Amino acid sequence: MRFGYCEACLEHDTGPRHPESPDRLRAIRQALAEKHGVEYVVADPIDIDRVFAVHQREYVEELEQFCQDGGGDWDADTVASEDTWEAALRSAGIAEWAATTALAGAAGRETPFALGRPPGHHAVEDDAMGFCFFNNAPVAARSVIDRGMADRVAIFDWDVHHGNGIQDICYDKEDIFYASIHEDGLYPATGTVDETGAGEAEGTTMNIPFPPGTTQSGYLAALRDVIGPAFEAFEPDLLLVSAGFDAHEHDPISRMRVSTEGYGLLAQQMRELSEDIGAALGFVLEGGYGLDTLSSSVSMVHEVFDGYEPAPDDGNVSDTATDVLDRVRAQGFDGVSE
Repeated sequence: MRFGYCEACLEHDTGPRHPESPDRLRAIRQALAEKHGVEYVVADPIDIDRVFAVHQREYVEELEQFCQDGGGDWDADTVASEDTWEAALRSAGIAEWAATTALAGAAGRETPFALGRPPGHHAVEDDAMGFCFFNNAPVAARSVIDRGMADRVAIFDWDVHHGNGIQDICYDKEDIFYASIHEDGLYPATGTVDETGAGEAEGTTMNIPFPPGTTQSGYLAALRDVIGPAFEAFEPDLLLVSAGFDAHEHDPISRMRVSTEGYGLLAQQMRELSEDIGAALGFVLEGGYGLDTLSSSVSMVHEVFDGYEPAPDDGNVSDTATDVLDRVRAQGFDGVSE
């Protein structure tokens, strides 16, 4: 894979005990150093007008001033420093690089993966929250759409938390389909099955709130049987994966049971889906807070695109996960049969 990266993202200082720390990127880089075929690209910071296309100008200017004044606690979870402004611009720029690179034809071993921080999927139009300041994936999606590089973009969020910010930003947008698998009831306690989009964008938001303890068998079934057919019917030019790795069975802040090999299977399935529907594919880093599990899972995704075949999943989809998928099917998404 080709990894977008910038040292400025390490300068976003969240303090000594914050789970979203620079050590996340350092751990990933260290793990990837042992792998074949890793290439790093330093992406430019996002043009501020691209941010304004997604976030309210007043909020963006307030954040810039907050950082210039030295930062501090934006809220109980979200911490900024003086260098957070540049890191946020760089993180969004790396996501934009992943989208444009994928649409330019990068695939297979050249598939782009944006390694930026701060992450993005909780940031709403007019506020930061949940460790996030700019919502990187929809900023990238809106950028390529507005520049005529794509007509439609589909975002698949496999982070254990619901990406409330992506949903809020895209909820009434006909040209972006947002699908999320997340742990039911976990922060920020949003993302119910019946939240499916608004107005002309009805049917372009899909939430799969799985119960705690769901394994990769449920995730793979959701992608194969529900998300995949809906994406195919949507006919996107680009698939973006909001790739959080905190649904890992050993992540310290969730109760889901996806294994490292399971992330390889999800990556493999996304690669096959992109090929089947003729869409470009890129990845954007979100959460993941156990350094070993985060780094090994990102390495696994890379290895899949470098030719590794993950072991087939031999688990069963739980009855509780099946019930959730049945409720999603009942919403009547295009391409998804009950």
